[in-house]
Amino acid sequence: MVYHMIFMLSLYARFSMKLFLLFISIVFLPLIVGCSDQVDDRIEANQDIQYSIIEWTDLMPEEDLNALLNPPSYVVDADEGSLEDQVTRGLERAMLAEADDSYQRALISEKVVAEFNGKAIKLAGFVVPLDFNDEGIVTEFFLVPYFGACIHLPAPPPNQIIFVKHDEGLTLDELYNPIWVAGILTTSLIEDEVATSAYALEMQSFEPYTELE
Repeated sequence: MVYHMIFMLSLYARFSMKLFLLFISIVFLPLIVGCSDQVDDRIEANQDIQYSIIEWTDLMPEEDLNALLNPPSYVVDADEGSLEDQVTRGLERAMLAEADDSYQRALISEKVVAEFNGKAIKLAGFVVPLDFNDEGIVTEFFLVPYFGACIHLPAPPPNQIIFVKHDEGLTLDELYNPIWVAGILTTSLIEDEVATSAYALEMQSFEPYTELE
């Protein structure tokens, strides 16, 4: 999948390849495969609003997507070796990272796809809680494309994070369970100590993630 490729490349330089591939195969790939194989032209009705089911890569401008799909050599050619080799390669990669503006910009890009401003969408993702009400119900959260983002793993680019606020809130049994979220998307930059998002969503409904039939 395209999104699988993006984050495999963007996180490659920070984690052991074996551990990262294990993470992808156990957690990330089932969600993306189940979601993207069946979302091409499907529309789901909720009350009087038609929600377009989208993929995460739809929210990324083409130039950012191309930059991440064509990473510099220090990402593509990274390999495992002795501690000395890893340190040396790490320094080389850091120097190359400074020079590769397009790739590094894409990793922290706040650029949005303007066509999604005000659009009714439905998207599957994972919850990163930000605020709770007195009953312990999550009323503000980031919706992210893979489990552990902004908590155990580095945050994705801001244009791959959606800030969601809902007064009624939601209760989750486990954070590692993805959900479907439906609502009106806006191109709003939200900065938080946890991460920065380039989109915001006025959530109107949510449900546990299940594969589309």
